[in-house]
Amino acid sequence: MLILSRKEGESIKIGDNITVEIISIRGGTVKIGINAPEDALILRKELYDSIKEENINASNLNSGIISNLNDIFNKEKNKK
Repeated sequence: MLILSRKEGESIKIGDNITVEIISIRGGTVKIGINAPEDALILRKELYDSIKEENINASNLNSGIISNLNDIFNKEKNKK
């Protein structure tokens, strides 16, 4: 992990087309601005983690449904 110190108004570059600027520092909160291409997905980590967990849960649910449908299909197939 790269650790940098920045003051208000200072910024860092990530690659050629992403700039992260420190807008303000108040108490324990740092407000940042991110200038990036529209197609760059930028999320707060807690939101990213929540989406990731929901996707895993949905995937597990889909696996169970597919398994149940497969069982039903095989039972119907064996009846014929």
